[in-house]
Amino acid sequence: MSFRKNISYALFPLTMWYAVGVRFRNLFYALGIKKQEAPHITTIGVGNLSTGGTGKTPHVEYLIRLLADKYPTAVLSRGYKRKSKGYAIDDGNHDASLLGDEPAMIASKFPQVQVAVCEKRVEGVKQLMEQEQKPQLIILDDVFQHRAIKPSINILLTEYSHPYFADHILPYGDLREFKKARFRANIVIVTKCPAILNPVEKHNILHDLKLLNYQKVFFSYFAYGELQTLDGQPAPVDLRRVDNVLCVTGIAHPDPLLAELRRSVKVQHMAFGDHHDFTAHDIARIRETFAALPGANNIIITTEKDAMRLHGLTGDLPFRVLPIRVAFHKENDKDFDHLIESAVRENISFLSKLSIWS
Repeated sequence: MSFRKNISYALFPLTMWYAVGVRFRNLFYALGIKKQEAPHITTIGVGNLSTGGTGKTPHVEYLIRLLADKYPTAVLSRGYKRKSKGYAIDDGNHDASLLGDEPAMIASKFPQVQVAVCEKRVEGVKQLMEQEQKPQLIILDDVFQHRAIKPSINILLTEYSHPYFADHILPYGDLREFKKARFRANIVIVTKCPAILNPVEKHNILHDLKLLNYQKVFFSYFAYGELQTLDGQPAPVDLRRVDNVLCVTGIAHPDPLLAELRRSVKVQHMAFGDHHDFTAHDIARIRETFAALPGANNIIITTEKDAMRLHGLTGDLPFRVLPIRVAFHKENDKDFDHLIESAVRENISFLSKLSIWS
């Protein structure tokens, strides 16, 4: 981080221009010069202030599990690093090149949910509403900075170990917007917390978030499941009987995953950039590193998101996937579920009555 800060001083003029651009953009929306649209459908926005690593996709999945059995649901994302352009919807193949790795993963895990991507979220919502089977609820992934659309419920995520209040705007820090943008959120979730959260530390975080009375705050953490194959089939392994794990990741902040694995086994980490597009050369490097591990009983572990980009490339390498789910601290989990379910139910009911009157 010190190296980054040192070079950031040299980039100070660029930081200032970026900051000015962000201020003017938000001012134009505040003055109505740039138009913001609230779609005539219930939407939940999930986003962050930083450049990534807050756990958006697992929280989107939590919302799907909570709501998709009650309402016809769609997920709309930008589709970061996909090879397609414009609007695209999952055709049943869960193709990461068409959708991007995260939407493709969601499509493969939740076939009852429509998964679409579009750089322009307003256009994406309109396209979804023209589908033969229209959704009642659209979850908007990574939409906090996409000001052209106004979600019915706006959820802001901030990571426990990298909270927005301890960060700075790009390029000095990781924030895409100024901290006061937090006031656009109805709900703030502090993500990737320890499974046991110290009450004093929780109190300090609540103080440092500096939120307003109308904003609700929740604390979530990751619960890890049984190991799977790259295809998502159960492949449980007792890590206590494994000599070494080679952990291969292409995610922004792998520290919680590494900490979980190191509770049971020796781990060597191969880190690639977030959303890395794995190549044959990368697989050769992974194979070489894996072969050099001591011991005879070794495996390779990766994330669900990385599995979408590794599929079909790994050959006979013993890859396993460690799935994660979001869990909320016990005093808050029912409150969060109740808050979301009530807000969605009331919004859908209101829009239904509005349609009848119109």
